[in-house]
Amino acid sequence: MRIKALMAFYAFNRREDDDLVRAETELMFSIGKTYDLYHYLMLLVLDVADIASGKTEQALRKNMPTPEDLNPNRRFINNLLISQLRENSALNKYISTSKLSWVNYSHIPRLLYNKMTLWEPYEEYMKAEGNNYQSDKKFIIRLITEFFSNSEELLNCLEEQSIYWNDDMEYVLVMVEKTLKKFKPEAREKCTLMPLFKDKEDEDFVKVLFRKAVLNTKKCSDLIDNNTTNWEVERIALMDILVMQLAITEILEFPEIPVKVTLNEYIEIAKYYCTSKSSTFVNGILDNIVREIREKGLFNKSGRGLLGESMENKE
Repeated sequence: MRIKALMAFYAFNRREDDDLVRAETELMFSIGKTYDLYHYLMLLVLDVADIASGKTEQALRKNMPTPEDLNPNRRFINNLLISQLRENSALNKYISTSKLSWVNYSHIPRLLYNKMTLWEPYEEYMKAEGNNYQSDKKFIIRLITEFFSNSEELLNCLEEQSIYWNDDMEYVLVMVEKTLKKFKPEAREKCTLMPLFKDKEDEDFVKVLFRKAVLNTKKCSDLIDNNTTNWEVERIALMDILVMQLAITEILEFPEIPVKVTLNEYIEIAKYYCTSKSSTFVNGILDNIVREIREKGLFNKSGRGLLGESMENKE
């Protein structure tokens, strides 16, 4: 959610208007698109399996089928996790409601299938002795997180379909992996998928974080300016500034979130979305800003947010 808020904050700063309501609407739309991609990748597994099944049936209809055609290895086609995904109530409901489909990009499942058959982990999977749910699940997780994630054709296709998916793949792959690892055979079609938001608090968090970051821009900019004595704010990369502004906003506006948690989250974000040296720079500046905030009593932590505060204040 912090990354989505950062992307929306960046887009807002690049806009020519100051339409906050429209920006918030786009933020929520982008989160919805991420949830689409989560389901879309699981649907892609099923489409690749359909290609495999179709190839097998086509081989059987040859005028002169080979022994291999007559006795195909159906391990992938009959993969137990794939069968469970096909029956999954939540996945089928979402796909039906959202109208997600690979029908207009049918070359992608075909291309992935053809390349998959040459993929070493696939060859090992198909030749392995025994056949059980755990080995089937392990392969499908590898297929999505290792094989799909390295397909330039797939990534280009997703980028073509939605600009909101440009930066979503890595995060969504983690979501899918966590989901499938929790699948159990006895749950059958009732295995749960991740919700769009964990709860109402999670939904409110991203909305408030973005809105407050926009409204607190002047206050956050002043704090950054006060703590970058050797730098002019205008010379600092925009993304570095936005990351720090979001971090400051979270520290000031969310009393239940410990300062250490906030700092760790945004330093990690800086590693991926800023320059190579940004995380160290951002870390140093934020440490100084937090010290100033504490000295001036600009925030009051409560509940879980008090974790680490007594120790910091003693220092």
